[in-house]
Amino acid sequence: MNNNTQLIEKFYTSFQRLDAAAMNSCYNDNIVFFDPVFGLLRGAEAKCMWEMLCKNAKNFSLTFGNITALDEEYSTCDWVATYTFSATGKKVVNTIKANMRFADGKIIEHSDAFSVHKWSKQSFGIMGMLFGWNSIFQNKIKNTAKKNLLKYMQAKD
Repeated sequence: MNNNTQLIEKFYTSFQRLDAAAMNSCYNDNIVFFDPVFGLLRGAEAKCMWEMLCKNAKNFSLTFGNITALDEEYSTCDWVATYTFSATGKKVVNTIKANMRFADGKIIEHSDAFSVHKWSKQSFGIMGMLFGWNSIFQNKIKNTAKKNLLKYMQAKD
C-alpha cells in the first residue's frame, strides 16, 4: 500500500469517527477543495467545512473503497455518506467520487463529485424532486451552504 492510499484511508476512517482534526491533518495548509454544494474552498475554509459537517452530523455513517492510484500524484476513491439532513430531518444516502492530488505527504487538492439533483431529492423530498435539477434551486442550496460555513467560521473567532 502506497503512502497516498494510506492517507486516503486515514482521512476517511477519521471521517467515520467524525474526527475533523485528524481529517484535516491529512490536508496541506493550502488545500484546494471543490464540491457541487460548497463550491471552491481554500485552506481554512475547507478545513472548517469538515469541522462543521462533523460537529453537526446526525445519524451519520460512512463507507469508502475502490481507492485507485492513477499515478504518483493523483488518486480516486468512492465513498457513501448516510445521515439525517438537519434542515429537513430527511435521510440522505450520498454516493460520491473523490479525486485527490498529493504532494509532500499531504492532500493538496480534493474534489468530490455527486449529483445535486439526486442529493436534493433525498434532502428536500418533493421540492427537491421537482426543482433539484434547476440552477436557481441549486444556487439557493449553494448559497445557503456557503452562508452556513461563513457563520460557523465567524463563531469560531
